[in-house]
Amino acid sequence: MRSAPTVLHLDMDAFFAAVEQAAKPSLRGKAVVVGGLGPRGVVATASYEARRFGVHSAMPTAQARRLAPNAAYLVPRFALYRAVSDQVMALLRELSPLVEPLSLDEAFVDLEAGGAAEDSASARAAGLRLRADIRALTGLSGSVGLAGSKMLAKIGSEQAKPDGLLLIEPGTERELLAPMPVRILPGVGPATGEHLRRAGTATVGDLVEAGEDELVRLLGRTHGTALFRMALGRDDRPVVAERDAKSVSVEDTFDTDLHDRLRVRTEVDRLAERCVRRLRAGGHSGRTIVLKVRRYDFSTLTRSETLRGPTDDPAVVREAAGRLLESVDTTGGVRLLGVGVTGLADYTQEDLFAQAAAGAGPEPPGHAAPGGAAAGDGAAPGRPAGAGEQPPAPSARAQPGSPAEPRHWAAGQDVRHAVHGPGWVQGSGVGRVTVRFEQPGSEPGRVRTFPVDDPELEPSDPLPLVGGGGPPPSRAGGPEAARG
Repeated sequence: MRSAPTVLHLDMDAFFAAVEQAAKPSLRGKAVVVGGLGPRGVVATASYEARRFGVHSAMPTAQARRLAPNAAYLVPRFALYRAVSDQVMALLRELSPLVEPLSLDEAFVDLEAGGAAEDSASARAAGLRLRADIRALTGLSGSVGLAGSKMLAKIGSEQAKPDGLLLIEPGTERELLAPMPVRILPGVGPATGEHLRRAGTATVGDLVEAGEDELVRLLGRTHGTALFRMALGRDDRPVVAERDAKSVSVEDTFDTDLHDRLRVRTEVDRLAERCVRRLRAGGHSGRTIVLKVRRYDFSTLTRSETLRGPTDDPAVVREAAGRLLESVDTTGGVRLLGVGVTGLADYTQEDLFAQAAAGAGPEPPGHAAPGGAAAGDGAAPGRPAGAGEQPPAPSARAQPGSPAEPRHWAAGQDVRHAVHGPGWVQGSGVGRVTVRFEQPGSEPGRVRTFPVDDPELEPSDPLPLVGGGGPPPSRAGGPEAARG
C-alpha cells in the first residue's frame, strides 16, 4: 500500500452514449441508448438521461424501450469508439509509462512511475488536468479516482460519477469502505453478495467485524482471505502496462433462430472472417480455433480444435470452424454463434496454409476449449452479447441494391447523401429511411426521408469528434471531492 494517492483510475462517463451525443448535436441532453436493436438486443450503454428512466447496461433492449419509449436507440459504432479511446489513452501515457487499460473507456495509471505525482496535492492536480485535457480534446467527461491502491482508485472513480474526482487519502480507507455494500468489493457478485447477506454481513464494515476466520468458513480459504484483505482496504497489485490478450473472438445473437444448416454455416464463415480481422489488427496469430453455439433452448455448446501451430489465415480459421460445426446438432435452431481464436502468438506457421485444403486438423475436434468459451475479443472487454456493431454496408446480408433483398439501414448508422452531405439514420421502415443531416460541431440538423434504395444515399465512415461536445451531466455536490 502506498503512502500517497498516486494510483489513478479513469472511467469515461456513459462512454458509448456520450460519444453519440457529441457526434450527433440533436441528441445532446437527450436520452440515448446504444446496443442491439433487434428483439434479442442488449443495451451496451445508456446516457445519464436514459438512466433516469431505469435503463442500464446489459438490460434487454425490449425492456429498455418499455421504460424509455422516446429515447434514441442506436447501433454501436465501435470504429469511432476505438478512435476516441486511442486519443484518451494517449493522454494517459503522457502522464506515465505505466498505463493499464481495462477496456475502451477505463484504465489505471501509476502517476508515481511517470513523475506526475508524489503526494496528494500533485496527484489532485494531475487528475484535474487530465479531466480538462479530455474535455478539450474530445468534448467528453471522465471520472477520476485517486488512491494508494487500484481497488480504492476504482471505487473512487465510481463514487465520483458522473464527471467528478474523488481523492482517497491513505489511512482513511476503512472509514470510507465501512458503510458501503459488500458488492462494492471486486469479486463479490450477486450470488456471493446474497450468501453474505443471509449470514448477516451486508456492508464492508460487517465483513471486518465478522473476521477472517468466519469469512473463510463461509467462502473457503482463498476467497475468504482475499475478501477480508479487501474489506480492510489492502490491495498491493501493481499497475501493469501490458495486458496480454488471451483470446480474440466475435459472436452474433440473431433476431430469430436459424434453422437452415447452410445459413448457419454461412454465418460461421462470416464470423471467422471477422475474427481473423481482429486477430490481425492486434498483431496476433492463434493455435486453437473455438466455436460457440447457443441453441434454441439456451443450451450453449463450445467446441475447439488445436492446430499444429499458430495461424492468422482466414481460410484455415474458416475451415476449422466449419469442421467444428459438423459436430454440433443445430436441428432445433440456433440463437447465437461465435468464433474465437486462443493460444495467441506474434508469429505464424507457414505450413498451416495447407490445412485448409487438406480439410483436417492434427487433433480431433470436440474437446472443450481452455476455460470454456472464447470470451474476450481483445477490443471491448465486457461488451454484452448481442450489442452488435454498425454494419459495414447497408445490409449485412446482401449487397447494396441487391434485387434479392432491399437495402437495410440501422438507426445511428453513418451515411452520406450526394446532395445533402453527411448525416445519420434516425430510422427506417416500409421502404423509407429517415436521415438527420448534421455532424460533430454543427447545429442540430434537418431531417429528410428517402426511399431505402435511393442511389444518392450511401453508408460512410464516422466523422471525428471535435472538442467541447456539450455541457457535463449534472451532478449533485460539485465536480470534485476529497476523502480524509
